[in-house]
Amino acid sequence: MQDSTARQLLALNSQFYQTFAVQFSATRQRIQPGMLRLLRAGRLGKRILDLGCGNGELARRLVEAHHQGSYTGLDFSAGLLEHARQAQAAIVLAPPSEINGGLHVEFFQQDLTQASWQVNLPVVAYDTVLALAVMHHLPGQALRNAFLAHVRTYLAPEGVFIHSNWQFLNSPRLAARLQPWEKAGINPAEVDPGDFLLDWRSGGSGLRYVHHFQPAELEQLAGENGFEVIESFHSDGETGNLGFYQLWRVKQ
Repeated sequence: MQDSTARQLLALNSQFYQTFAVQFSATRQRIQPGMLRLLRAGRLGKRILDLGCGNGELARRLVEAHHQGSYTGLDFSAGLLEHARQAQAAIVLAPPSEINGGLHVEFFQQDLTQASWQVNLPVVAYDTVLALAVMHHLPGQALRNAFLAHVRTYLAPEGVFIHSNWQFLNSPRLAARLQPWEKAGINPAEVDPGDFLLDWRSGGSGLRYVHHFQPAELEQLAGENGFEVIESFHSDGETGNLGFYQLWRVKQ
């Protein structure tokens, strides 16, 4: 994918999440079943880095579960982070204590598509790095490789990278919302296989770019970036298969 096309797709999504931050946040008032499964199984470490944290719903749930340690959430959307900070105000302002379950919470506004997104991030080796519904918004192999290189630098030696990717083609209802690339002023010949344009219909109409990952594609992406897949499963949505989760660790 050419850099100019990648920039168009990133600009499209940036505009979408800035315009529809309130409406999008309203649809994310609970963590997804797949993430709840991992939380209940104790798969999250003490030090958690949540890349693309959105409205901070996971942080709230971790506090309710009396999770011990630290949580650092990053997102580029000022609107979504404002929701996160408002919902977590007492937690963010208070040090770890018995009241908030011993979880220290921080939020930072960072654009994960920029090469310098990690500049203001505390230098910490995280037990768990999360990218929930994030990578399918990163266009092109080069950007995904750069993102994963940063993920590796922040993982503790035995740390785990957990990511989920939207499997919208598994839903006829969602598949019916695919739009032609020309509607966004993009030449369809310039996007990659598996790239799609979806519409949004809540509180107005909008468009966003999403990549539909295949399991083999993710397996290859992991290997090319020094990871190995240790677990995969489908979850979420009305059919239980609208999210594809994987757990990676760095190859030793």
